[in-house]
Amino acid sequence: MVHDDLKIFQPGQLLARGTARLLSSYGFVSVEELVPARGLRVDVIGLGPSGEIWIVECKSSRADFCSDRKWSGYLEWCDRFFWAVDENFPTDLLPEETGLIIGDAYGAEVIRMGPETRLKAPRRKVLTHKIATTAARRLHALRDPDMESQRG
Repeated sequence: MVHDDLKIFQPGQLLARGTARLLSSYGFVSVEELVPARGLRVDVIGLGPSGEIWIVECKSSRADFCSDRKWSGYLEWCDRFFWAVDENFPTDLLPEETGLIIGDAYGAEVIRMGPETRLKAPRRKVLTHKIATTAARRLHALRDPDMESQRG
């Protein structure tokens, strides 16, 4: 049962919440809705304890998955790629050469580990910096909502 405070979120956002909890249990920190490059926006990106970077795309329905034409562009921005879906999602639609996470708003479980393709050091450095600065800006904006209006 979803608590009243979670009713404002879309199904994909609830999956992202559970996925972030899973990543945290592995020692990762994560950021939702990060733009690694122009034209791309990942649902969840995780930075692991050894600097590894995982991308997780959250899909709430068959239509949501079928309308996603950009996901393969995310592969060059991570060490591992996963889909996160709920227990009712038709997982046979998902490519077998990708990772699979089943979850909900309260947690998730890795069903299939995505294959590892290590990022090159320069891209890893850029992406790690982007994750850190995005997280710091969002935290600052929560504490100081007027900050955005003061930026030049």
